This record gives sequence, structure tokens and C-alpha cells, in this order.
Amino acid sequence: MVKRSRIIAFLLILVLALSLMGTTTQNILKNLKLGLDLQGGFEVLYEVHPAKKGQIIDKEAMTATAQALDKRINVLGVNEPSIQIEGNNRIRVQLAGVTDQNQARKILSTEANLTFRDANDKLMMDGTDLVQGGAKQTFDESGNPSVSLKLKSANKFSKVTQQILNEAPNNFLVIWLDYKKGDSFKNEVTKKNPKYLSAPSVKEVFTQDSVSIVGKFTPKEAQDLASLLNAGALPVQLKEVYSTSVGAKFGQQALKDTVIAGLLGIIIIYLFMLVYYRFPGFIAVVSLSIYIYLILLIFHWMGAVLTLPGIAALILGVGMAVDANIITYERIKEEIKVGKSIKSAFQAGEKNAFTAILDSNLNTILTAAVLFYFGTSSVKGFATMLILSVVLSFLTAVYGSRALLGLWVHSKYLNKRQTWFGVKRSEIHKLEENVDTLDLPTKFDKIDFVKHRKTFFTISGTLLVLGLIVLIVFRLNLAIDFTSGTRVEVLSNKSVTTQQIKNSFEKLNLKTDDITLGGKNNDIGAARLKGVLSKDQIANLKTKFKQEYGSEPNVSTVSPTIGKELAKNAISALLIASVIIILYVTLRFELFMALAAIIAMLHDAFFMVAFFSITRLEVDLNFIAAVLTIVGYSIHDTIVTFDRMRENMYKKKRLKTFQDICDVVNVSIHQTLTRSLNTVLMVLITVLSLLIFGSPAIRNFSIALLVGLLVGVYSSIFIAASLWVVMKGKELKKKGVIRTVKEKKKYSDQPQV
Repeated sequence: MVKRSRIIAFLLILVLALSLMGTTTQNILKNLKLGLDLQGGFEVLYEVHPAKKGQIIDKEAMTATAQALDKRINVLGVNEPSIQIEGNNRIRVQLAGVTDQNQARKILSTEANLTFRDANDKLMMDGTDLVQGGAKQTFDESGNPSVSLKLKSANKFSKVTQQILNEAPNNFLVIWLDYKKGDSFKNEVTKKNPKYLSAPSVKEVFTQDSVSIVGKFTPKEAQDLASLLNAGALPVQLKEVYSTSVGAKFGQQALKDTVIAGLLGIIIIYLFMLVYYRFPGFIAVVSLSIYIYLILLIFHWMGAVLTLPGIAALILGVGMAVDANIITYERIKEEIKVGKSIKSAFQAGEKNAFTAILDSNLNTILTAAVLFYFGTSSVKGFATMLILSVVLSFLTAVYGSRALLGLWVHSKYLNKRQTWFGVKRSEIHKLEENVDTLDLPTKFDKIDFVKHRKTFFTISGTLLVLGLIVLIVFRLNLAIDFTSGTRVEVLSNKSVTTQQIKNSFEKLNLKTDDITLGGKNNDIGAARLKGVLSKDQIANLKTKFKQEYGSEPNVSTVSPTIGKELAKNAISALLIASVIIILYVTLRFELFMALAAIIAMLHDAFFMVAFFSITRLEVDLNFIAAVLTIVGYSIHDTIVTFDRMRENMYKKKRLKTFQDICDVVNVSIHQTLTRSLNTVLMVLITVLSLLIFGSPAIRNFSIALLVGLLVGVYSSIFIAASLWVVMKGKELKKKGVIRTVKEKKKYSDQPQV
């Protein structure tokens, strides 16, 4: 008898979930914080140095500097800026959505040390003599913009003006901003250096407590100067060691392209699940929709910043999230085929799939955690989203899907409806035939994967040697992330040529021979320049290029110090991730499986590196993120296969011959190949969608993932398991017999002499 109450409960949950998502999603999307790569803005990493001899850069000094920068950002009116102290002497500032990047950069880095000097550059007064908050933008008698200052002591100002009068005829009170040793009043006047503000002539002793700075200011320049002086001087010197800026038009285009790519990929996954898995596929679509909603909701609650790599991780996460559904549904189908009832098949399938899902997800989380620890801000955003995606996908795909499908199963409505699970009636065995799921025939039974292991070892070995030669000869086309320098990206309102962009740089006395074109109609140009441009050069370049091409270019700079650190961190991240995976797989499975898995994983990572070397694609931080993602994900299929191998070995008491070992591997691959191919296919769909329709900013990232996924599924099927066969075969020769898990347990239960 059908229990309609469970079906009604399912429908109520579905209606409630859809209603909640429908009424709140728009508000969540509207209030999500977008990173600077999606709305424009800039990021800069400052190295903090002493402002005077003997000054110590300690925690207190770093905090004071961060507070001073925060005051200056308030002047800019930027909503929710990010100021982070990193290490012992670095501060990272991110300003998303700032409209005038040149102004922001200038206000942040100007030390705002105001000094009053005589014509011989002798210090007479400084910023400590000003009343806090006493600077105002005013107008002089001629109606020109000026800045008025409130002084703490009228008496001191009187003495200063008296001294200046005594120095006639050079009775100038020279006002400087950020005066440095070696600067000269006479030289700076002719150079029109921005550090020199004005030099009014003193004709009488002033006894008032106010003074005006009169120069060739615009109203905005005068207001900015007043705001800077009110914010106070920086307690230290700041040196830019890394910066990146994104034009607003670039950000808007990247957001639009990536969202469209994501939607297309998700729609294709939904259609596949519905067609291939029928009713469980519908349950998967519901749980995936809830998963996406929860990701956005939690990001909104956290106040986290959504970046372009973060969106890519969300889209990639959908492909990964469906893996748990595929593994579970394939298991349920197997249980149905051996003649079990829908309820029994559902319970057994859920139970048997759990360990493989748990192990694969934990490995991805571990590698994402390593990526977060060693990554920069944008890479941290990717890692955060990836970790959140894996955790939520586990909860929704395992527990959410189980609960929703369980309502239908326990309602008994699905009894005798095996075809709703994608199982043909001709495939179902009678219960009295006593067929185990491990004995079920598959379409791959005729393929002997282990038999041809030497062929695949030879193929991989040859390609690895060729890849190594290519790497030695061509090396990697390293981005400025690892080599230092400057990268400029131009977005034009029409097609451009390399010569046109080259001419634009030459007009600014900047040389570059490395110019590439991209975009739909060659409307994007990218160039690398040797050396790090100064903030004044960047400001000039942005202004000129905006006039010529219609939008602000993206400009990124990396100092040699940061480049070396990033390269070191990338290598450390890969090594640490490898060690973690070895330890985890050893604890969960066995040492030989761990070694086989790690060799296959490094095999995949190397092929990605070799591919980028021969194609001359640029290797940047996003490439490292892609490699570590594949490191975590390529182990996924290997674990699914190893989990089935462990299950098949448990059936045997002992592995007596080498053929026993080969049989375990062949049978396990036969049984898991469909789910392995389907799970990789889902992620491939999202990656291809990002590659074809996504933003050019993550094009190389998508290519790296595509190559890694293809090589990963190859190594999982043809390399990892075969390596285990070779190692296990050597163990068999040494011991004569290998006890399986079942035999070991039985042996350990016996009384020992």
C-alpha cells in the first residue's frame, strides 16, 4: 500500500524550497560582494619600511599603518575595503569598485608628511604643529582653490615668520609634502615636482593660528590634500611589491561571460542526469539546485568576496557535487540488478557508496586547504569556494538526496518501478539465483586492463621523457607572478593589432615585444614589460590608454622578491599536498595504493606542465590552482577504483597467484568504469563551458583543468591500478601468499603461540 503522506511531504519540501529560493535569490545576488576582478578596482601589497633611523617595525607599527590607510580609504568613499596585515612587514589593500584608481593609488601611498622650510631647506615646522582635522579646502582672494590649515600655536608661527624675514631677500616659507633628504627648493620649483606645494613670500610677522597653502590646485586636488592632511601622515614608508588593477569594463565583461558559461554547463549536467538516471536524476537536480542556493547564501552571510576564480570554483563544484549522486545511483542500480527490492537496493547502495564519496571529498578538501594556505588573495578565494563547495555538496548530495529519494522509496510508490532508476527489466536477476553485485557482468568485461600494463607504462614513460626534453628546451612561459615585471591588458571597443598596441607603448617610452591578441574579435591585447612600472607610470598609462581604447586597461606588477616567493610557495604547496595524500590513502587503504595513487597524481601534474611548455601558454597563479585542483580531483577516480578493489579483495581469503591480483584489478575497473567516466564527464562539461564561453581571464586555467582531467582519467584507469599490481606482485614473490583483509581479520582472531 502506497504511503501518500511521504509523497505529500516530498512535494511540500519541494514547494517550500522552490518558494524560498525564488523569493530570496535575487536579493542574495544583489547583495553579494563582488571582487575587484568582477567590478573593477585594484589591489596592492605594500612592504613596510622604517620612516626614520632606529624605528622598529613591530605589531604596533603595522596596526597603526593599517589604521592610517583605513582613514585614507574613507576619504575615497570606497565601500567595504579590505586591509590585511600579512606576515611581519606587509599590508595588502584591496579596493573593489573604486572609480578613480589613479587617485586612490596616490592617496594611499602619499606619506602626507607636511613640512615648512626656509629657502635653504631648513625645517621650520611640520605636520605635528597642525590641529588634527584642521585642514579645509578653501578659496583665496582671487577665487583660486587653496587649503587652509589650523595651527596649534600662533606664537610658534610668529617666531617662524620672524626668522624667515631675517633671511631676506630669500624670505620664502616653502611648503613641502613628503620632503626627502636631497630635495632642494631651487631645483624643485623648476621641475614642478608634486612634492613641492607652494612658497609664499613672508613680508611681515604673522601672529594668527592659521595659514593657507596656495598653488595651482583644482578644487578636487585641494580637497584631496586637505583630506590627506586630516587623515594624518603615515608612520612608516611603504614600498609597492605587488599590484594589480582591473578596469570596470573588464570586470563587467568577465562577470557576464562566466555566469553565462556556468548556466550553460549546469543546464547540460541537469539534462544528462534526467536522461541517464531518470527519477534519481530528478532528485539530483533538486539537490544540486539547493546546493547552489546554499553556496550563494552562505557566501552572503559570511560577507565573503566573490571573485572570478570563486565563480569558476562554484561552477566546477557543481560538476564535482554530482559525483556523489552518480556513485550512489550506480550502486543502487547494481543492487536492483541482483534482484533486491527498491528499498533494499536503496539502503545497500547508499551504504556501499558512502566510503568512496567520503574519501574522495576529503582529499579534495585537503588539497584545497593547502592551496588556501599558500595562495594569494584571488587564489584564496578560489580555495575557499572549493572547500565550501565540497562540504555543501557532500551534505546535499549524500544526506539531502538520500532524504528526498528516501521519502519516495519508503512510500512504496517506486516498488516494481525499476525502470524509473534506469534499469531494464531484462537486466534484473532473480533473487534465488544468488548473484552478488560484484559478480554482475559489465559492457567492459572483455577488456583486460592489466594485461596491457606494460604498453601503457611504455606510452606514459615515453611521453614523460619527451615532456621532460620539451621542458628543458622550451622551459615554461612564466607569467610575471613568478618572474616579476609588469603585465598590461587592453580592452578595446574595436579590433586591435599588435603593431597598434606596440605603438601605444612606444609613445609612453615603454618597450614590449611580447604582445598577444584575444577576445571575440581581437579586441583584447596583452603585453608584458620588463621591470616594474612606478605608480606615476601606471597612472599615465591608464589615462592614455583609456583615451585611445575607450576603457581603462588592467595593469599588474610583481617585484622580483614576490615573484621568487610565489614560485617557492607553488612548489611547497604541491609537495605538501602530495605528502598529505600519501598519508591519508595509506591510513585509509594501504601503502602500495598510496604510492600508486601519488605516482599517478604526479604523472598528471607533470603532463599539465609539459603541455603548457610546448604550447607556450602562460603559467600564472591560476595554473597552480588548476594543478592542485587536479591533484585533489584526479585521486578521486583512483580512490573509487581502489575502494572497489578493497571490497573485491575482502571476498577472497588469500591472493595466491599473480593472476588473483590481476583479476581483482580487472573486475574492479570493469565495475567502476561507468561511474568513473560519468563523474569525469560532468566536470568536463563545466570546464568546457568555462573554456568556450567563460572570461578570457580564466582561459588558461580552464585549459589546464581540461588537460588535467583527461590525463587524470587515463592514469586512474591504466596507470594507478597497474602500478599497484606490479608492487603487489613483488610482495607475492617475497611472501608466497598475500592475506586479504578478511583473512587477516580471521588470522588475528586466532589464539597466538
